Amino acid sequence: MELEPVIGLEIHAQLLTKSKIFCSCAPPFGASPNTLTCPVCLAMPGVLPVLNRDVVEFTLRMALATHCTITPVSQFARKNYFYPDLPKGYQISQYELPLARNGWVEIETESGTRRIRIHRIHMEEDAGKLIHDDFQPMSYVDFNRTGVPLMEIVSEPDMTSSEEAAAYLRALREMVRYLDICDGNMEEGSFRCDANISLRPRGSDKLGVKAELKNMNSFRNVQRALEFEIRRQRALLERGEPVIQETRLWDTGRNVTMSMRGKEEAHDYRYFPDPDLVPVVVDEAWIERVRAALPELPDAKRERYMRDYGLPDYDAHVLTSSKAVATYFETVVEAFPKPKIVSNWIMSELMRELKKDEREMEDCPVPPENLVELLQLMESGVVSGKIAKSVFEEMYTSGQKAKTIVDAKGLVQVKDEGAIEALVDEVIAANPQEVEQYRSGKEKLIGFFVGQIMKKSKGKANPQLVNEILKNKLARPTG
Repeated sequence: MELEPVIGLEIHAQLLTKSKIFCSCAPPFGASPNTLTCPVCLAMPGVLPVLNRDVVEFTLRMALATHCTITPVSQFARKNYFYPDLPKGYQISQYELPLARNGWVEIETESGTRRIRIHRIHMEEDAGKLIHDDFQPMSYVDFNRTGVPLMEIVSEPDMTSSEEAAAYLRALREMVRYLDICDGNMEEGSFRCDANISLRPRGSDKLGVKAELKNMNSFRNVQRALEFEIRRQRALLERGEPVIQETRLWDTGRNVTMSMRGKEEAHDYRYFPDPDLVPVVVDEAWIERVRAALPELPDAKRERYMRDYGLPDYDAHVLTSSKAVATYFETVVEAFPKPKIVSNWIMSELMRELKKDEREMEDCPVPPENLVELLQLMESGVVSGKIAKSVFEEMYTSGQKAKTIVDAKGLVQVKDEGAIEALVDEVIAANPQEVEQYRSGKEKLIGFFVGQIMKKSKGKANPQLVNEILKNKLARPTG
């Protein structure tokens, strides 16, 4: 019996609001433990939550960007469970009436474009954070994160491989960053994912018993955890053993999933409407205001790059992989309107250096105007392409401008015909055997001669003039 995986993802995005969801405390980015709390987020007796309007606005952006239907009247509910980092003894979330339902996102797979359906998008508050002591059997609680606004995006079980799950996760991370509603940082937990996975006979429409996977803090770990779980469940089913519905943790050290607890059902949380919060009413005027303010999203930007700039599909995908990369490209190409040249430099030279340093484009030490200056120097023939690449490397490490480096190091391209002719004569005189072979028909040797001349000129000779003079000198003598 051939088995196929069925995967659904629950993604929590920490929203970039100036205050928490139900109080005026600032979000706790890097703050000392328990310094950003108040009676509301600590659940002191008699306090009342007040909804942050920006949380609704940010969630509406995502809902519209993912083609969801907006619920005109949504409602907050209490999700009841006990854990030391949850001071109220319940989490304020949404259950029966979420803000948005029935959306979709398209992803690229090996077999083409696939549409992954979104079941619901809702708002909720985050819990605190437990910090476990490495040397003593005790844990500490940091309540700073309590009440931080979360947007939960729940997919339908439409994914059938770990690769599709990773592609869907990347697509949503790309989207929240374009919308400026979440920084998408998986390692710090501001964009995190739980995966539900089961196996069933291929062709069946019934779902198998699922396991929920947690503690996956990177795209690579999501993919590896799902692949391990697929193997584990397949082995159980092939031995005739049942899969237990449970929550499992991904162990990054051992590359295995481990049982954490039995998987709860919705009724275990005893959801009921929160009596302290009125329903959220979203009218058409509000929806249209948010829709009108949406930025150009990745898919539309890719199509525009291919249509207006004539870029190939691959370039367009790379350049729109993040809002910062796209903004950098557009800034450069506005001042240096040769899109393919700009694309090549960003994708090869710039991204190679960023990857080597494990930097994001936001931290790029070469501002767009500096790359423009370098490309203009190369275009005008002041420096050769080869020299330009070495100049760029120094620009990246030193932060200096291209012209400053070129002038300081005397890297201006040699375009004097007499000087280049002298170099050509030297190389021809030093390599009589290769000259004879070239004149006998081995014309590929032209590359050898060009290389020797460029070496003698330390890369500064104008390649076009070198080729022109060299070919004339190497032409078979007549008479």
